[in-house]
Amino acid sequence: MAKKPKAIVLLSGGMDSCVTAAIAKQSHQLALLHASYGQRTERRERRSFEEIADFYGVRERLAIRLDSLAQIGGSALTDTRITMPESGEALASHAEIPITYVPFRNAHFLSAAVSWAEVLGAAAIFIGAVAEDSSGYPDCRPEYYRAFANLIREGTRPGTRIEVLTPVIAMRKSEIVRRGIELGAPLGSTWSCYQFGDEACGMCDSCRLRLQAFAEAGEPDPIAYRVRVAR
Repeated sequence: MAKKPKAIVLLSGGMDSCVTAAIAKQSHQLALLHASYGQRTERRERRSFEEIADFYGVRERLAIRLDSLAQIGGSALTDTRITMPESGEALASHAEIPITYVPFRNAHFLSAAVSWAEVLGAAAIFIGAVAEDSSGYPDCRPEYYRAFANLIREGTRPGTRIEVLTPVIAMRKSEIVRRGIELGAPLGSTWSCYQFGDEACGMCDSCRLRLQAFAEAGEPDPIAYRVRVAR
């Protein structure tokens, strides 16, 4: 049997990245990359990363810090002086980019992944970006990843071939839930809440999206919530 090519999966510890890892495992040998950047729930997300990595038996795992994103600020995820939205209005309209957007965050993640991919000789980078049923972040659009793929080709060693793969980008959140269950992904180890690390708040945009996804999928959400309010 031919050896699977190696891929780096950007694993935040959230549901989308967990299911992306489950999809990537079908065709690739996994190396998992996690980034902490001063977000409110960074310790809880790191725990989820380790639990998911343990579940899949992945030895090659790298956890990095990108503290500059917190220093730059401009997001409710990294600046506790900014009120975390809980009304769900931003999800309903998509008229404006939500204050939970971390400016150009995914470029920082991808840059680290490309550097590691060159060192490991990885053939692909998987990222669990979602465009269809999400918060409307500009760095989660398919065009963004096509542009980044061009940057990789121009900015790496001659002969380097690193694909950027976004297997859940066109899925609805409920489809991601169903796919994760189908693949036996450890959804109970994932964390989506923007605010708390003990029990999910149930009110922030991310919690609302997750709760609605499980409701639409007809499946129980295995994590604990302080309040259960769908989108």
